[in-house]
Amino acid sequence: MNLDDESPMCLADTSSGEARETHALDVAGGEFAAALIAGLSARSKSIPCRFFYDAQGSRLFERITDLPEYYPTRTETGILRGHADDLATLAPPRSVLIEFGSGSSTKTEILLEAMPQLHAYVPIDISASALEEAEERIAKCFPALRVMPIVGDFSKPLQLPADIAGKRRLGFFPGSTIGNLTEREAVGLLSSMRSILGAEGVLVVGADLKKDVRRLLAAYDDAEGVTAAFNLNLLQRANRELGADFDLYAFDHRATYDMRHGRIDMHLVSRVAQVVTVLGHRFRFRAGEHIHTEHSHKYDIDGFGDLVRRAGWHPQACWTDAERLFSVHVLSAR
Repeated sequence: MNLDDESPMCLADTSSGEARETHALDVAGGEFAAALIAGLSARSKSIPCRFFYDAQGSRLFERITDLPEYYPTRTETGILRGHADDLATLAPPRSVLIEFGSGSSTKTEILLEAMPQLHAYVPIDISASALEEAEERIAKCFPALRVMPIVGDFSKPLQLPADIAGKRRLGFFPGSTIGNLTEREAVGLLSSMRSILGAEGVLVVGADLKKDVRRLLAAYDDAEGVTAAFNLNLLQRANRELGADFDLYAFDHRATYDMRHGRIDMHLVSRVAQVVTVLGHRFRFRAGEHIHTEHSHKYDIDGFGDLVRRAGWHPQACWTDAERLFSVHVLSAR
């Protein structure tokens, strides 16, 4: 779980051998059903992290962002507020702000307040309902601003509104959602964003930094157990929506740090040997067997710079907080 306050961009692959069954499940039970069956059928069980955010998961997430152990949201917000004047210089009059994932309006509003001469705000998200909520929130605060939502996957080519053709484009991808991706996936996504923003484009992206492992683990395994409830809600969601029979008391939340890859991994661990049924499929679990639910990569500034260069971007500026917990990067396509 990358606990930011933006919509997560988590990618998962399905092997060709599972394609026919996955397609049938997608028709019958939706994308969640297809991904759950595929993930639990794999040798190393997993559930894609994009399914964290149903209504209950979103409520738990909001609680997490307020926890004392969880620093990213408030830290990144502070960085953006402290550099509002710098942000203003990134968008000449009549520019377009394109946000990748509609998410919470709080950070977006910092940019919109600093850029009163924007031509339009274009949030992109795969969720139509998330876009409707974002459009409503922004319209209340900035009634004169054109809001042009796009339903789509911004990791792939998109048809942008004709009205923004020829306008300078500023992209916004906060929350260190980039950390949910493998290195290869991150390069691919950043390359796609460069194509969307164009040859004159600029991208503002948040990236969580490497730090003391104890602080990282506390942020993903808080004392109140809110993150554990958030993780376990994946199983409860399967029970609610798909009629699965997961016993939540038979699984534990676990967060670990992978030193080699510089990332937090989140798991649900079976406490006992058990069998779980989902849509007629029976899945056996050994005691101690893991379901992987997310990885969240942490970066150092030089390493992140190397990553974005591979995607065709040029680092222009990097801002951090006083403790160097989090970073906000300004990237130029030129």
